[in-house]
Amino acid sequence: MTLAPSGEARRPFGRVLTAMATPFTEDGDLDTAAAQALATHLVDHGHDGLVVAGTTGESPTLAEAEHDALLRAVVEAVGDRAVVVAGSGNNDTRHSVARARAAQATGVHGLLVVTPYYNKPPQAGLVEHFTTVASATDLPVMVYDIPGRTGVALATPTLLRLAEHERIVAVKDAKDDLFASSQVMAGSDLAYYSGSDQWNLAHLTQGAAGLVSVVAHVAGEEYAALVAAVDAGDLPAAVALHRQLLPAVDAIMNHTQGAIMVKAALQLLGLIAHRTVRSPLVAATDDQVALVERALRGAHLL
Repeated sequence: MTLAPSGEARRPFGRVLTAMATPFTEDGDLDTAAAQALATHLVDHGHDGLVVAGTTGESPTLAEAEHDALLRAVVEAVGDRAVVVAGSGNNDTRHSVARARAAQATGVHGLLVVTPYYNKPPQAGLVEHFTTVASATDLPVMVYDIPGRTGVALATPTLLRLAEHERIVAVKDAKDDLFASSQVMAGSDLAYYSGSDQWNLAHLTQGAAGLVSVVAHVAGEEYAALVAAVDAGDLPAAVALHRQLLPAVDAIMNHTQGAIMVKAALQLLGLIAHRTVRSPLVAATDDQVALVERALRGAHLL
C-alpha cells in the first residue's frame, strides 16, 4: 500500500479509518485470525484504513509481542489495499521510540502517537516527545490529541510547531475544540481527522480530511457516503446521514467505554464471535447489548 503524496496530500491516510477493536477468544487470548477477518470486512465496507492497537484496540492490555503479532496479521490481511496505522505512543519517550521502530518492522504504513498521559508534560516537553518519536522511523505520524484521557491538551502553537516536522502530517482530534482545530488547519498543512464520532460532521464541514471512527465499525459505508457528500457540497445529504447514525453514535459512545459497546455491536452483526474485553474493562451487559441492538436498528444498520 502506497500513501498518496500528491492530489491526496491533505488526506495522507485516506478519508475513513476505523480505530479497530482487537478480537479476543472467549478466554481473553488474542485472536489474530478474527482480527484479520474483521480487518478484511472493514476494508470491504467503506474503509480506506485502520488504526490498529490504539485505545479502542485495548492497547494498554496488549503485551508487546501481542501488539506486534496483531499488526503483522492486519498488514498481511489488508496491507496491500488499505492504510494500516499502528498505535505506538505512550508516556515514556524512549519506550515510544522503541515501539515505533517495532511497529515499522511489522510493515505498517503510519503511526498514531498519543499525547503522553498521566505525567502531564509541559508544551515544550510535548514538542520534544513528538518530534523525537517522529524522527525515529521513516513513517508518517498522526498526532493524537485527546486531553480527556491524557490530562493535557496540545496547544495551538504547539501543533503549529509540530507541523514543521516533515513526518508529522496529521492530527487525530478528540479535543473537541472546533475553533482551535480551525486555527491549526488555517495555519498549517496538518490534515485533521475527527477522533470523536459526535463531531464527525462538524469537523468535515470545517475542512477536516476525514475520520478515525469507532462507530464506523458498523457504519463504514455510511461514513464514506457522508464524507463524499461533504466533498460534493451536498450538505443536506451529509446532514441526513449524520442524523441517521445518531442512535448508533449515542449507544456506542455515550454510555460506557466505546471498546465495550462496539464489541457488542460487532457480535450482534456476526463479525466477531465474542465480546470479550480485558480487565479493567468489563464486557457489555445484556441490557447494554439490548441498547446497542435497538440503536443499530434505529440507525438502519441491523
